Amino acid sequence: MPSSTDNSRCPRCGGGFHCGAAEARCDCFELKLSPALRAELAQRYSGCLCLNCLHELAEPPQAPEATAMR
Repeated sequence: MPSSTDNSRCPRCGGGFHCGAAEARCDCFELKLSPALRAELAQRYSGCLCLNCLHELAEPPQAPEATAMR
C-alpha cells in the first residue's frame, strides 16, 4: 500500500522525491546535519527536503589534516 509520502515535493527546490522517513529506513538518516542547520531548516520549510538539497546543505566532513593546519 503506497504511503502519503510517495509523491512528495521538496519545499526548497520543488522537485519530486520519495520520502522514506515514515518507513523503517530513509537515505537521509545517514546525512550529518548540525543541530543549528536542522533547526534552521525546520523553521524555514515544512516537510522533508529531497536528498539533493540535503546534500547541498550538509557540511562536508573535514579532513583531520585540514583541521590541524588551522
